[in-house]
Amino acid sequence: MPNTLKNYKLPKTPKKYSAAFTRSQAFSLVEVLVVISIISLLLSILLPVTNRVRETARQTICQSQLRQWALAFEGYAMQNNNFYPHIDGLDYNDGNADNFGWVDVLPPILGHKRWRDYKIWEKPTKGFFQCPAAKPRGSGYGYNPDRNGYFSYAMNSCLELDNSCWPPYGQPGGNNMPSFLNVNLIKQPVRVILLFDQLLDPSKGFGGFAVNLSAGEHCGAYPRDFSARHFKKRGSLGGLILFCDYHIEWKETVWKANWPIDDPKFQAPPRDDPDWYPYQ
Repeated sequence: MPNTLKNYKLPKTPKKYSAAFTRSQAFSLVEVLVVISIISLLLSILLPVTNRVRETARQTICQSQLRQWALAFEGYAMQNNNFYPHIDGLDYNDGNADNFGWVDVLPPILGHKRWRDYKIWEKPTKGFFQCPAAKPRGSGYGYNPDRNGYFSYAMNSCLELDNSCWPPYGQPGGNNMPSFLNVNLIKQPVRVILLFDQLLDPSKGFGGFAVNLSAGEHCGAYPRDFSARHFKKRGSLGGLILFCDYHIEWKETVWKANWPIDDPKFQAPPRDDPDWYPYQ
């Protein structure tokens, strides 16, 4: 049998049919614009959702870290006659900073290095001392956060106001203050602030109305250092607080409406404020 397939040739496609087929595979300018519009619309819907998911994840991690700090505070108090550690240790160790501060005595309880064990040029800027949402903003600092490290968590400095610390606003007779670190004497632990998200934008100090060149530099702070970083519902911002009963709460602000903004003497809150002083 002759090999008819070898010599078989396909019939040529009619030119009219070929042109019509080519045109049917192409996109018109209108179709391209419609596709681009749809993609842009989808991105405008998905990007905010993605950002919210990321913010929620950061907030969850931050809450988890604060819970671990809570366990460390509680464990330290149980081992030390129900006393909290000091804020920074400067006033209690002959000027040798941080030997008794919470950033040195608590991390080993949780399996982390003490802050003073890091060399000055190796201080952490990401990790257990920082909320994952925390980032120094701007350049108006009195120090270099990226080189010297920074704290995004701060202990309530009012817990340690005594005769060697900054006097509370309106305190009569100077700094004749007791030490407030005795856990057993805290009257309203559900209200008293223990640890909170610290300000990292130097232009937002004092409730967002004044410059704070030391933002993030210290491991103890006052209400002026409370940050606005975490997203909450409807785009509002705020920070996380660990209270002395070890619950964690999100707040938009801790600044009171009647507190002075322009008074340079207002560093620590008034002595009778139950959110910052433990014996009220």
